[in-house]
Amino acid sequence: MSLFQYFSLFVAILFIFYNIWRWKKKEFIPNWPIIGMLPSILYNQSNIHDYVTLFLKHYGGTFHFKGPRFTNIANFIITSDPMNVHHITSKNFTNYGKGSDFHEIFEILGVGIFNLDSNEWKQERTVLHSIIKMKNIEIFHQKNIQKKLENCLLPFLDHQASKGVQVFDLQDILERFTFDIICTLLFGFDPNSLPYKFNELPDIGCLNAISLLEDMLLSRHYIPKCIWKLQKWLQIGQAKKNKVAEENLHQFIYNSISYYKGDEDVDESPSYLLKELMKEGSGNNEKAKEYIRDTTLNLLAAGNGTISSGLSWFFWLVSNHPIVEAKIIKEIKDNRLTQEENFVTNLSVEVLDKLVYLHAAICEALRLYPPLAFQHKCAIKDDILSSGDHVLEVVLVKI
Repeated sequence: MSLFQYFSLFVAILFIFYNIWRWKKKEFIPNWPIIGMLPSILYNQSNIHDYVTLFLKHYGGTFHFKGPRFTNIANFIITSDPMNVHHITSKNFTNYGKGSDFHEIFEILGVGIFNLDSNEWKQERTVLHSIIKMKNIEIFHQKNIQKKLENCLLPFLDHQASKGVQVFDLQDILERFTFDIICTLLFGFDPNSLPYKFNELPDIGCLNAISLLEDMLLSRHYIPKCIWKLQKWLQIGQAKKNKVAEENLHQFIYNSISYYKGDEDVDESPSYLLKELMKEGSGNNEKAKEYIRDTTLNLLAAGNGTISSGLSWFFWLVSNHPIVEAKIIKEIKDNRLTQEENFVTNLSVEVLDKLVYLHAAICEALRLYPPLAFQHKCAIKDDILSSGDHVLEVVLVKI
């Protein structure tokens, strides 16, 4: 081909793309050839909550997203319609399987509850619910939270305030706080990632490993399967780091199980989840060991980032709404038994149930910035913290 023919071909291609652009730009979320709707998502990544709310409202609450053809996110539905959410997550949950790729993508979760199919999931959910709702577990967990609040989190915040520190990573502190609480609930010991002496915060390998593996699970949804499977086979790039993180996490859990076994003969030792799980998965065979390891791993991952993320958004919203902050503080003061009493030392369920406004504010924060897709059953008539008309019920269904 001559230079003129190459130039003519280039102009023709440019002309075709220009006409596609003129036609597509009229759409709310353009669906481009090959790359799908991904450019719009990437362009609005900095305000993704507002953007998702806008396009869900534009499309009536349910939207069919079409991603790049060469990735793992080629086709899925996102919905905020409460009826759809109820239909998917509750009424007809068994009709919505995890798909053929799910177990490969989430292989790190092993045989834990999040990686089970519908019938097994129901059985495991029943077992875990019965354990978590045990009275001795509830009392132990409540005391654990109260102790960690009094001795670690509140003193740390007071220390930062007394030093006049203007900026620090609150979500990191809350992640450490929730990680310690969950480890104590699961394994019966406190790893002290938010220690009593907080001059220098320790580096917690297990906490870092969880964050790294969460990033890996997310990336597997948009990186072509052939690429991440090749990296895993060759043990190169991110796959090598993920392997080390997985081994560190498993080693932490095995060490925690060993700690339990050294304490299991003491009748007076407090009840915690691992003790009850060991009864469910009793035995020394490999299957029983995998069940304990993967179940604790699932619970450890589920309770860590979600709580710290929700609390971070809550405090950010409260800091931007001083009237709401004043009402929350007033409600807490009004529910103290005496003016001299430290409110934290009286965190009983009965006292917390009286904090109606605080509960509503937390619900509103979760509605605006949900850490996970879920259906909210608390109806709030007042816009307590609203800085935008975000939706709460968001469910992704991969096709």
